[in-house]
Amino acid sequence: MYHHAFSLKFHSFSPHYALSLSNFSTQSPNPLLPPFARVPHVTSSVCLRCRSSAADVSPVIYADGSSSICSLGETGDVAVVEKPIDVSTLGNLCVDIVLSVHELPPPSRGERKALMDELSMSPPDKKYWEAGGNCNMAIAAARLGLHCVAIGHVGDEIYGEFLLDVLHEEGIGTVALNGGTNEKDTSSFCETLICWVLVDPLQRHGFCSRADFKEEPAFSWITDLSDEVKMAIRQSKVLFCNGYDFDDFSPSFIMSTIDYAAKVGTAIFFDPGPRGKSLSKGTPDERRALAHFLRMSDVLLLTSEEAEALTGIRNPVKAGQEILRNGKGTKWVIVKMGPKGSILVTKSSVSVAPAFKVEVVDTVGCGDSFVAAIALGYIRNMPLVNTLTIANAVGAATAMGCGAGRNVAKRHQVVDLMKASKLNDEEKFFEQLLAENSESSRINLLSKGMIKDGRSNKQLIETISMEKVVSELLAELELGRCCVKASS
Repeated sequence: MYHHAFSLKFHSFSPHYALSLSNFSTQSPNPLLPPFARVPHVTSSVCLRCRSSAADVSPVIYADGSSSICSLGETGDVAVVEKPIDVSTLGNLCVDIVLSVHELPPPSRGERKALMDELSMSPPDKKYWEAGGNCNMAIAAARLGLHCVAIGHVGDEIYGEFLLDVLHEEGIGTVALNGGTNEKDTSSFCETLICWVLVDPLQRHGFCSRADFKEEPAFSWITDLSDEVKMAIRQSKVLFCNGYDFDDFSPSFIMSTIDYAAKVGTAIFFDPGPRGKSLSKGTPDERRALAHFLRMSDVLLLTSEEAEALTGIRNPVKAGQEILRNGKGTKWVIVKMGPKGSILVTKSSVSVAPAFKVEVVDTVGCGDSFVAAIALGYIRNMPLVNTLTIANAVGAATAMGCGAGRNVAKRHQVVDLMKASKLNDEEKFFEQLLAENSESSRINLLSKGMIKDGRSNKQLIETISMEKVVSELLAELELGRCCVKASS
């Protein structure tokens, strides 16, 4: 059979570090409750399961009958905080199992299914498991000091318990997305999604999961947002979604979630990722939901190839501007260009930052880490070039390690990269790219040279020195605004 052609070797993951978020640590009122359980008598609050707690979490009822999470001080006074959660992620919670293979599997659906079935028959030791999917973004964001909650479905089995343990050790809360109680797919309700990550000798990756072989989303029985999930979204500054959400949920559920987030003033971040191409050619409902994401998202994150596919425009700056024009509430369009760097387009400016020069070991999780830092800059209202720079640094630090999950960038790695300030030499490339920009947008270009801020004589480009940006970012990280243990 096909799978006999594979030689499998398990990748062992490096030790992880647990974080303590003293400003926003919450726990279930009953630590003995099973994973993702709801508290029967507290129906108007968000139940966040976390191992450490610095404050009691209680529901507060507003005049309109809705509720809010708040802290009770020593005197019992209530201090209401409307959005205490920085980032919530929607769905795409899975366990990655990484295997080395001589060659990646061919695209044949039958052969891939046979391989996955064979792998699933004998799960490897737990030391080879890792948190995957949107856990990558949540862990990277938590290590940057953001208060994070993962919204999604996790099965009541060993994989689900493992995933919850990892998230909670990283200081990340969890909110169950279990939908209604009728007509559930019993198998998918009880199971956690598993993704088999296959790595060949050239470090190329192939992925196999149950979602690849289902005709409908894995959790199609989830049709409504519970009160707990609505409250988590309402309490969040940012809701992060990606294209893999379509593997979990129906397009109609995704659209209703987007609409609710927009209604309650939560910024929507969307990264279509590799699924973007298939979604653009998918069912009418999938295409409609994808278009809804592109219209309604506050921040869109795309690769240069994805931006070109959506617009037909090769120049990533012009493509970003076109996407921005077609968005209803879009504020930022970010175009990722791999080793060249990244571009951030707004209605009034274009900001550019070359990538950091590093030895790439593994690119898995780089995009997730990148968006975590973009969320940091968005929430903290950082200068746009600073936001791109720290995002490039976090993505590059992740690329220096092996695998994602607990192996995404650690704070000290990001600091070391920024202090070294070694950028890929792409200034000329970006200047040529920006020279084609016919719009009267303000252009900000990060320069690794000792250049005073000011406009270039040849082009209307504001050059911002790396020294200045790094100084500001290090102050941001080291003055305690990012509440992360030094060991992280």
